[in-house]
Amino acid sequence: MKFMKTWFNEKVMPGMMKFVNTRAITAIKNGMLVSLPFIMIGSVFLLLASFPVPAVAHWMDATGLTPYWNQAYNASFGVMAIFAVVGIAYNWAKDAGFEPLPAGMTALVSFFLIMRPTTAVLNGTKTVISANQAPTMLGGFIDRTWLGGQGMIAAILVGLITGWVYSWFLKHHITIKLPEQVPPAVAESFIALIPAFVIVCGFLIIYIFFDLVAHQTVTQWIYTTIQTPLQGLTDSAGGVFLVGILIPFLWFFGVHGSTIVSGIMSPLLQANALQNATIFKAHGVVTQALGGHIFTQSLLDQFGTVTGAGMTFGLAIYILFFSKSAQLKGIGKLAFIPAIFNINEPILFGMPVVLNPIMVVPFMFMPTFSMLSTYFLIKIGILPYLNGVQVPWTTPPIVSGFLVGGWKVMVWQAIIIALSFFVYYPFVHKQDMILYKQEKDEAAGIKA
Repeated sequence: MKFMKTWFNEKVMPGMMKFVNTRAITAIKNGMLVSLPFIMIGSVFLLLASFPVPAVAHWMDATGLTPYWNQAYNASFGVMAIFAVVGIAYNWAKDAGFEPLPAGMTALVSFFLIMRPTTAVLNGTKTVISANQAPTMLGGFIDRTWLGGQGMIAAILVGLITGWVYSWFLKHHITIKLPEQVPPAVAESFIALIPAFVIVCGFLIIYIFFDLVAHQTVTQWIYTTIQTPLQGLTDSAGGVFLVGILIPFLWFFGVHGSTIVSGIMSPLLQANALQNATIFKAHGVVTQALGGHIFTQSLLDQFGTVTGAGMTFGLAIYILFFSKSAQLKGIGKLAFIPAIFNINEPILFGMPVVLNPIMVVPFMFMPTFSMLSTYFLIKIGILPYLNGVQVPWTTPPIVSGFLVGGWKVMVWQAIIIALSFFVYYPFVHKQDMILYKQEKDEAAGIKA
């Protein structure tokens, strides 16, 4: 174990940490965090618009409330790509040490620039047209299709490019400098003028090229060529297995695996979730035939890290109610309530689970088995597709299961959490007996 720890810390961790701490990954991770409050707000209105109890849902429709819930959803969860593109460029410039808001606004303009409506408004009605058709329109509008999950990868790329180019111009002092007497707000606007103009012109050239050569927008091309294959890659048993085992693997060495893996995977899992939410809002159910995804952020949150990394709630139950060791009993009293709210650091570092060879097998097996079994149960139709609703990560299990998938998902989540007790039992029992014997030996030594 000492050799493995040394090898991991000296050979693997430096490269891994160098990658996750790059400005690009940091900008994506922090930029995506901007959208979280609005995702939660939008999820509430999505639940109201497609309430899981039919009687209540019919009452919402009859009273005319559903369109209002949809309006709130569309304005929050439904435009997640906007939060991403602004947040990523903003955080890149901020990390580089420059005024970040102009970078975020430049990214937003660029993001709007590279897409155009594919739906025309004619005589007050919607008519679907091809991308290269140019009908007479009563007025232009921004197509929400590309403001949600389908525009997520385009938003990430635009945010990264904008943040990088904008910071490069400011770093090399290629800006308009005004006298010191000019108010700071005005001076900052002029500082942003040259880099913003170059960035917008650059994206305009890209837009013109795709319009003339590919007869589609950049956003459409990115979605078809890059995002769809990536979403398909993550939405597979292999992707589920890799994420399920990597998080506890990193945690075992004391590295915050949830943060590292989520920083890389969240954009794709959020896009999957948003597409499920759009389907759920339109049809009241998510299926494969309608384009639903199995691996979403909620699958990871509710079946991979629920009750904490490693799904250690069964472990918490044992050490609180069944352990003989005074050390474990003390940890159990501290750890049980936080575990209900998906916080398990007291167990990971207090027991400890981190760098404990006795606990490595159940710690890595439990979340991997949970995610894979849930994936296949959804795949074969026993469990429904998750509806795209996202709840705060501190939402207690069972409640969270019902909200993201209904009563069947809630029951299965309860079964999995109960199973965690039996998976951890033989290993924690062995740890308990070792500690109990040590405590008895120490007590006997003191008495002697």
